[in-house]
Amino acid sequence: MNLYKNFLLLTIFFSFMILIESCSSSVLVDVWNDPTYHEPPLKKILIVSMRKNQVQRRIWEDAFVLELTKLGVRATSSYYLFPDVLPDTNQIIETVKRDFYDGILVIHLLQKEAETRYVEGYVSSESRLRFNPFRNTYSTYYRDVDHPGYVDSSVVDRRSIEVWVTRDTERLIWGATSYTPERNTIEAVQSDIADLVIPSLVKCAVIKSMK
Repeated sequence: MNLYKNFLLLTIFFSFMILIESCSSSVLVDVWNDPTYHEPPLKKILIVSMRKNQVQRRIWEDAFVLELTKLGVRATSSYYLFPDVLPDTNQIIETVKRDFYDGILVIHLLQKEAETRYVEGYVSSESRLRFNPFRNTYSTYYRDVDHPGYVDSSVVDRRSIEVWVTRDTERLIWGATSYTPERNTIEAVQSDIADLVIPSLVKCAVIKSMK
């Protein structure tokens, strides 16, 4: 019986740790791709993070450039071309035509959302020592401890990621929204999202590995 209780406790503990881990990672929702897009994969992409904070802008753009470069796709951070301020739409279009980019990846920061979830309660078994004055010995006994469920609230960061093709006329061919629980470092967030976006783009044939 005690072995069963210990096994049950360990199972609950590891399940809880997996839940915590999954809730701390970014996810993509509302993923969409243009089903009519059957052109060759993009080979040269301009990365634009729509952030006024220049440090965060650079971190986001470099994250996607790094992941795309691993596949052999030529990618450029917009801050290399516009280091002081964000480029406007006309500047982006002029740059794309002048330097022959066939795609643009744009990251927008959206309004934060509050997320509420219920964490199920559970029962654990805890050991206690009891002294027997008649035998002058200690014995171990177990008791069930109830851990009630509770409501957990957290703030979620939301971002829109879009890919536009620019070969003839500009049009959206892929888009998604990312949800990320608030983290201490933006580097951890952008790494998660870049790792999610790139495989999705490959799956939809928006890009492919050139290596």
